[in-house]
Amino acid sequence: MRQGFRVIDADTHVNPSLQLLLRYAEGDKAKMEGRLKPHTLMTKRRSLADSATEEHDMLSINPVRYNRVAGQKGGGDSLPRTGAQHNLMGRTKFTTSKEFSVATAEDNPAGRLVDMDVEGRDIDFIIPGTWAYAATSLELDLTLQLFTSYHNYMSDFCSEDSRRLKGLIIAPCTDPQWAAAAIRRYAKEDWAAAVWPVLPEGMPIDDPDLEPIWQAASEGDFPILYHSFHVMSPYFPGYRDVWDNAVMGRTAGQTWGAARFIAFMTMSGVLDRYPNLRLAPVEAGHGWLPHWLIRLGRQIEYVSGAVPPDLKHTPLEYAQMGRIFCGIDYNEGPEMTKAVNDVIGPDILMYQSDYPHPETSYPDTTDLVLGWKELLGAEATGKLMWENAARCFRLTTTPW
Repeated sequence: MRQGFRVIDADTHVNPSLQLLLRYAEGDKAKMEGRLKPHTLMTKRRSLADSATEEHDMLSINPVRYNRVAGQKGGGDSLPRTGAQHNLMGRTKFTTSKEFSVATAEDNPAGRLVDMDVEGRDIDFIIPGTWAYAATSLELDLTLQLFTSYHNYMSDFCSEDSRRLKGLIIAPCTDPQWAAAAIRRYAKEDWAAAVWPVLPEGMPIDDPDLEPIWQAASEGDFPILYHSFHVMSPYFPGYRDVWDNAVMGRTAGQTWGAARFIAFMTMSGVLDRYPNLRLAPVEAGHGWLPHWLIRLGRQIEYVSGAVPPDLKHTPLEYAQMGRIFCGIDYNEGPEMTKAVNDVIGPDILMYQSDYPHPETSYPDTTDLVLGWKELLGAEATGKLMWENAARCFRLTTTPW
């Protein structure tokens, strides 16, 4: 709790190394390690001081590395290359003012809880790194082994305090039946708070083959999460059209991916078939959302032959009914946040910090956003900081 407000952080991360995932693997671990070796990059954990730490093996599956500096000639080959650096490595800077506890994105949940107390976060919703998004490009059995390892890892990680540490069930769209079974299996565990369908290249989110995933998620009262990634396959819309620049890729890619997710989940009839499903894009910003919902609704009406004729609601109506939530980018500021609330209502946006990535402002992010209370009002601030997330995520236990 912070300044009298409960706090749920809708976007925090872990990024376990390959060796850590292998610790939780089932089956032949040596064979699994050998098959994943080409997709592995040796790297060092970064710190605020950029001091060197021990190397560890991270999965890096077909990353694109945009190489062109704006205003200059081309930067060379930027085709996907497995086991290589992705386009943020070596290019970002920390905006934190205090070091995180060591390895809180790996195997130190106790340290994460300390950091949560320092910043005033009651619940962390935890999302894996980019490798999880890209794993659908591997052989199917290897994809499923990785996701089983991750689920086992999360079960152990969150057991440090499953009232406060929550995560997601990864649902590989390459095997919807396996995904549905995983959702039902992990629905029995307190840490499971959402379902994240990960798509192979070329498969739309509204493909009819994915119906078992929506049914299982609906049964378990899980929201469908979309976390925008832009550095590994399957890439965002137009990923070859950002003129080989990493800033443009991150700026456009995260928002485009979330906008496409919202579009097809609302105009395909999925929300009508499963009335308790909720949608939750995170790490995509939030200022785009009112414009997109309104414009999309108009285009559904205008190009009516491209959507089912029996849609019950517009995208904006789904949002105002409590079917769509969205994590904020606190860098968009209080005025943008108030504008979103003014257009589509205060029941949609969720606080997020992106801990422990360099982009977060730890340990000040919670206080920074609570400082918007004078503009937003106390009621809207309470909804932003925890009430909306509490309605979005499946929280079987909480610290309160």
